[in-house]
Amino acid sequence: MSTAYLNGEYLPLDQAKISPLDRGFLFGDGIYEVIPYYSGKSVGLIPHIQRMINGLAEIEINCDKTLDQWKVLLDDLIAQNDGDNQNLGVYVHVSRGTDSIRNHAYPIDVAPTIFCFTFAIKDPEPVNREIATTYTVTTTQDLRWKRCHIKSTALLGNVIHYQQGHASGNNECLLYNEQNELTEGSSVNAFIVKDGVISTPIQDNQILPGITRRIIIDSIKADGSLKLEERTITMEEVHNADEVWISSSSKEIAPIVAIDGNNVGDGKIGPIWEKAFAIYTAAKFTHS
Repeated sequence: MSTAYLNGEYLPLDQAKISPLDRGFLFGDGIYEVIPYYSGKSVGLIPHIQRMINGLAEIEINCDKTLDQWKVLLDDLIAQNDGDNQNLGVYVHVSRGTDSIRNHAYPIDVAPTIFCFTFAIKDPEPVNREIATTYTVTTTQDLRWKRCHIKSTALLGNVIHYQQGHASGNNECLLYNEQNELTEGSSVNAFIVKDGVISTPIQDNQILPGITRRIIIDSIKADGSLKLEERTITMEEVHNADEVWISSSSKEIAPIVAIDGNNVGDGKIGPIWEKAFAIYTAAKFTHS
């Protein structure tokens, strides 16, 4: 049984108990993060924590832990779960806390609930397009809320869209807005490649500021051998792309070979993915 953290205490995961009056349970009133560690080395730890701190401020949850205190807590949790000898994801969850009544209004003087646990994650994919894992997606209009830049624990909209992909036999569901423009996936950011140029949607309230997305963008721009643009992307461009990728902390950069049952390009992993993934792989541990 893995060791979890709950409100200042390390304890077996099955012994972690939270009140049913916790606002995270009642309202999804909280912020979360998922951070990968490979043999004890984190990917994007500082950006993940900073995004969480920003999200807490956005929804006015007062959590007095500093970035350094968060880092110590999570490094300790990894150590207690033998993280040096395995690949682990850390789930971090901060809700507004437990009130004595159920009321939509924010309560005053309630301590936030802080809950963290670890889980096994797979080894990174090989930087080899001949043997890397491929993915397929379906598409649908994005029906979630208008504040997707906040990594809220209230994920029902995302879950419904993810289930659409899962129920249709695909790995994910790519989403588009009312203007038929690509936003992101139900649990991932998205990229396309056309004529050697990588494009990804502009960061705004329609998409999550993905940490893996940011590492991809920064590392590719720093390398300079590939061209990358942040811009509006139509779904016509998505369907006509040479390559399509999705990205997340758990999937890193995942190549899409079919959309709505139709091949992307020749239906195989493309050469730009292999180059981009090599650049990302070389840079990912420098962002913690």
